[in-house]
This record gives sequence, structure tokens and C-alpha cells, in this order.
Amino acid sequence: MTTPTAAEIAKDYSAAGDSVTLINELVAINTLTDEEKDSVRRNVEHLELMVAKDFWTTEDLTPLNSAVTAGKAKIA
Repeated sequence: MTTPTAAEIAKDYSAAGDSVTLINELVAINTLTDEEKDSVRRNVEHLELMVAKDFWTTEDLTPLNSAVTAGKAKIA
């Protein structure tokens, strides 16, 4: 596999940020519908895959990891 370009890494980080935002918005809701729980689960899985990538450079992965933790707790 080839190493992604800086632009590709930035795009991936931006997409991960969208998942963080969605998870955080849903975690703030008291009671989730089954559809919302499924959305949290899918976005948590996406973030877990992204955090595991080895191409990150100076990106702060803390918000991604925090969203994974919060999302898992919400749907547990």
C-alpha cells in the first residue's frame, strides 16, 4: 500500500472529524432511537479503523479516541 499524500491525510482527518461531531451530538441526546444507536455504532467503527492507520503525522487523535469511548459508553 502506498503512503497517502498530505492532502489525502487531511481529507481522512476531516472525515473522521465529521464522525466525531456526529457521535458527540448523539451522545448528548438522553434517549437514542435504534437508528441513532446504529449511527453511533457505525461511526465508532469508522473512527476505530481510522485511528489504527499508521500514516498520521501531527494530527491530534485525542478527539477521535474520546468520541470512540463516549460512543461505546452511550450504546453499551
